[in-house]
Amino acid sequence: MYQRRLSTETRVGRIGIGGTNPIRIQSMGTVDTNNTEGCVAQAKRIIDAGGELVRFTTQGIREAENMKHISAQLKADGYDTPLVADVHFTAHTADVAALYCEKVRINPGNYVDPGRTFKHLEYTDEEYAAELKKIEAKLVPFLDICKEHHTAVRIGVNHGSLSDRIMSRYGDTPEGIVESCMEFLRIFKREQFNDVVISIKASNTVVMVTTVRLLVKTMDKEDMHYPLHLGVTEAGEGEDGRIKSAVGIGTLLTEGIGDTIRVSLSEEPECEIPVARKLVDMIPECSKLREEAEAGVKDDTITLAVDAPDWESLQLKAAMAVGALLIDKKAHQLVIKNPNFDEARLVGLADGILQAARIKFTKTEYISCPGCGRTLYNLQETIAKIKAATKDLVGLKIGIMGCIVNGPGEMADADYGYVGAGRGKISLYKAKECVEKNIPESEAVEKLLELIRKDRG
Repeated sequence: MYQRRLSTETRVGRIGIGGTNPIRIQSMGTVDTNNTEGCVAQAKRIIDAGGELVRFTTQGIREAENMKHISAQLKADGYDTPLVADVHFTAHTADVAALYCEKVRINPGNYVDPGRTFKHLEYTDEEYAAELKKIEAKLVPFLDICKEHHTAVRIGVNHGSLSDRIMSRYGDTPEGIVESCMEFLRIFKREQFNDVVISIKASNTVVMVTTVRLLVKTMDKEDMHYPLHLGVTEAGEGEDGRIKSAVGIGTLLTEGIGDTIRVSLSEEPECEIPVARKLVDMIPECSKLREEAEAGVKDDTITLAVDAPDWESLQLKAAMAVGALLIDKKAHQLVIKNPNFDEARLVGLADGILQAARIKFTKTEYISCPGCGRTLYNLQETIAKIKAATKDLVGLKIGIMGCIVNGPGEMADADYGYVGAGRGKISLYKAKECVEKNIPESEAVEKLLELIRKDRG
């Protein structure tokens, strides 16, 4: 029986997250954060669509300081939705962002630790403890600023940007991902800083679900009950992005886990909001469908009869209802029934859900980020070009990433990667290895296709 996990409440500006509050829906801007007018316009579109928090990347001090002007303009125009600053690599940027935003997201993988290089590092216990002291030295002054300005914090762990330190000690495991979060959270608890939200994200739905479940158990053991933000990173766009998000986010929502969500689509950010709203609204029905489907598993097959008013609702409802059963390997086949859609389309939907749950691959897999102010090329146009040229390469995994924050890490199990390296410049990857750097954007898609054609003969 569905029952929402009870968490403490975190205050983010005028709204509460967790506790008895409704599940909050949010998105992230894709405009350069120095472009005040563009960010304000995009934030308004997100809010008007139903977004309850709006996040912007603050890759440096200049961007963090401009959040002050974005916030002021929005308030002058009658919008008081909380703003969130997204910080990577430079801890001092978080200090500045905390002055102007209702919440600051920091990434344990690169807040103090250098960016991931996939190097194996050896530490004695004493050396490892010394590394944790470095984190505490940077983190405590930041938390003091947040306390003074009533700024909330999201500890946002991404599978794609775990530090070499964590990877070297724990490996690429759910335990390592959780420990990356807990190292920071224990400092928060010691400092009695409670306005915190936790997220653990991955582009792989199995990794995402498994790790969040483990995080909940670990926090409970240490008497921590902070609210959780859910999302599948680099979910992609169109049908694939919606199905993958519904499998990952929806699985946890039906288990009562989740206090705020973001559906990360490689589309305009306001397009994410209606999808997220549907997932939240579908929780009671999908929880019941999940129980019925589990009870009816026969011959390794789930047979799911789904009533839905439109195709997108059918996609989301079906994926959300069976996601946990597939991730937990309780069945490996799926049959979807709905009299309003033809059988071939329903078979394609079932295949898409099986692929999103990493059960069976029947088409090309695209790991594409939604973009943000760090993305310095036309992401949506590029995705369309790459998809058109590679859509028939069944089983091939291609990562299309706006920047290096999560790029190499989230593409670790991809065959090829296309990653923004700077304004108008692209780097190409083969698995974890960067094989060509700083290619002009105008040449990069064809260079990627040449690389694939060469390897496939």
